[in-house]
Amino acid sequence: MTDSIKQQFEVYSNALGIRNKRNEILASNIANAATPNYKARDVDFEVELARVLSVGPLKTSDKGHISLASKNLPGKVQYRDPLTPSMDGNTVELSVEQMEFAENSVRYQTTLNFINSKLTGLMSAIRGE
Repeated sequence: MTDSIKQQFEVYSNALGIRNKRNEILASNIANAATPNYKARDVDFEVELARVLSVGPLKTSDKGHISLASKNLPGKVQYRDPLTPSMDGNTVELSVEQMEFAENSVRYQTTLNFINSKLTGLMSAIRGE
């Protein structure tokens, strides 16, 4: 397998791993929607993918440059700010969590479909079809 193909599959593999981790976190949020003082958590997919691929944020090359601050810490689970805080201290908003879970699941499935089509194309090329 050439390095280019290997790198492409490494990106997809990492993306699936992050999407899976995010689904677990979102499912935990949904399961704890009625737990007092539970804080909704999430990870930023783009930040995490950049972290595992060692593609960091823009770096400044001169002390006169202004660095970009990110509210997301790579490798860390973040707490979600609620739109409407509840009286019991729980920050899970079920509709938000369900929407995020559904979107993340669709993106996970899309990545799987893309990998499948890549493998099918490679197999066709190997067979000479």
